[in-house]
Amino acid sequence: MAESAVLEKTSIHPSAVIHPTAEIGEGVYIGPNVVIGENVKIGNGTRIIANAYIEFAEIGENCTISPFATIGSEPQDLGYKGELTKVVIGNETIIKENVTIHRAAACGDFTTRVGNKCLLMVGSHIAHNCVLEDQVILANLVTLGGHVHVGFGAFVGGMSVFHQNIRIGSMAIVSGFSASRLDILPYTKGDGRPPVPKGLNVVAMRRRGISQEVRTATNRAFKLLISDEYNTSQAIEKIKAEIPMNEYIENMIEFIQTSKRGVLLKSRKAPTDGMGEM
Repeated sequence: MAESAVLEKTSIHPSAVIHPTAEIGEGVYIGPNVVIGENVKIGNGTRIIANAYIEFAEIGENCTISPFATIGSEPQDLGYKGELTKVVIGNETIIKENVTIHRAAACGDFTTRVGNKCLLMVGSHIAHNCVLEDQVILANLVTLGGHVHVGFGAFVGGMSVFHQNIRIGSMAIVSGFSASRLDILPYTKGDGRPPVPKGLNVVAMRRRGISQEVRTATNRAFKLLISDEYNTSQAIEKIKAEIPMNEYIENMIEFIQTSKRGVLLKSRKAPTDGMGEM
């Protein structure tokens, strides 16, 4: 069926339960046994497949919400006392089976946010007040604690766990079965528990049109940041003195300098821990 035809008619299965306050866009598909609670907005062209549950959420256009996904239920925060908070999800985001996205606790902007064109694979969990920027991919069973911020285009491997309040930088790639209590540096690829950065995510940078010259300079800066020869402050001073600056180097430096939990840069394990180069 052509997209224009889809938008002409909304299809709601008779077994679906929809709260009177819900706002349903054009061309929306709502499947069997879907429950849409209060304070929900569904954008045009979004498909909500059987047995999904949604409340206190704004869903963008042309999203797909798979069976048994739960969006907007109460946060797992003992301080939450029923305040009016919500989830906001952008356009063209795919939410697979058994994903859970909790609405925010009563702090910050009272919102849990997922950007445009994200892919949340089976069983991933996004806790209260998290922010996922555009084009983030969470593989199966990724668990984000409250207030985690995931930057543009980051990829997080399956069965990974992240402490509340950390940041995963833009275009970072984290291997499966990882865990971290510290921030993950942008544009890097990391492996292990914690996922120590082993190099730049060159593939993602190249795909986004970042030139060889910029990638080379950024890689020089990255190698100084992880070098055992310098502490982080010394490395930053050396970068500023010796390497032509670009927006990606500036972003890495700012990311480090604004970190509240600290940034994972170097392994604290013995060299014999078995982690090879990526």
